[in-house]
Amino acid sequence: MQVSEGGLSVRVPEQPDAGIGDDVFFNPDQELNRDLTVAVLRTARDREDRESYLDAHAATGVRGVRAANEDYDATLCDRDPDATELCRTNLDRNDLDGTVETRNANALMHEERFDVVDLDPFGTPIPFVDAAVQSTRHLLCVTATDTAPLCGAHKESGIRSYSAVPQNTEYHAEMGLRVLLGALVRTAARYDVAAIPVLSHATSHYVRTYLDFSRRASDANVALESLGHVHHCFSCLHRESETGLIARPPDECPACGGTVRTAGPLWLGQPHDREFIGDVHERITDELGTADRARDLLDTLDGELDSPTHYDQHRLCREWGRSARAMDEFLDRLRGAGFAASRTHYGGTTFKTDASVAEIETATDPDGDSD
Repeated sequence: MQVSEGGLSVRVPEQPDAGIGDDVFFNPDQELNRDLTVAVLRTARDREDRESYLDAHAATGVRGVRAANEDYDATLCDRDPDATELCRTNLDRNDLDGTVETRNANALMHEERFDVVDLDPFGTPIPFVDAAVQSTRHLLCVTATDTAPLCGAHKESGIRSYSAVPQNTEYHAEMGLRVLLGALVRTAARYDVAAIPVLSHATSHYVRTYLDFSRRASDANVALESLGHVHHCFSCLHRESETGLIARPPDECPACGGTVRTAGPLWLGQPHDREFIGDVHERITDELGTADRARDLLDTLDGELDSPTHYDQHRLCREWGRSARAMDEFLDRLRGAGFAASRTHYGGTTFKTDASVAEIETATDPDGDSD
């Protein structure tokens, strides 16, 4: 069937059971992901004159075709001959130049270097990260779709894949994002590379991040300083974080005396750079099919407070045995009590604040109304 995306026409296979079987895979739900990638590529090109781009898991080639349309010297790689045939077809049908490689992505990345490398495999990207770090000159783009292992729902699988312990908390999407970032930063550091997140989001059933590279060992050392652990109490929802690769959890929850479980090592720093977000926002243009969603997402990311976890109002209210409020009113009450508070992109009822759980409960208690 024919699909139009970003002003281009691409041919993709019919997929009544998308993601099942061995057929070449095209996911229409990732259009937002690809539209943001285009805006990021525009930003990278305008900032640093980036030229070469590798779509390491090309499938139908839609990412690589869109990069070629942005005047990148695009290489589309897939080990499946049916996929690379589609890649050539889709480049040709849009009158675009590009290199198509039918081979294992790791082999190609060990041999060639690119300004921008894009990993978008099915499942975990970890088997490709070592080669990608060595192949990337400036910007590494990574998608992970194995959200259950990342978020702690499949804990043992997450430990195997990411060499970190995830915990299945109410901020599971952010847990997955930060576990992924921690693994990427640690892998890069093994090669004396600092991988600094400049834009990251957890949307639908995937996590996406873009990391800017510095090949100075001293910068890699600094990046590692933003790794650490989160200690979470499942009894009262209290959480705290500490930097460092060695976890030192408290013997008991300081708020309720309950048992604390630890997640990490994971990324505790900012998952994005606000200046970079602004530049990407400026390059979201109306021919992008998800332009409005992309702008809204970037606006929310720009406003998020800098903390490594978030809260869900509904989960807190269930804990307290009371009804939830409208989010604007809920956040206004927190701010009125002197706390910082922001929405997050992880869900409509999620928020960040510098208040503790007990302080949130008191500040938003409807029984505390004076009228």
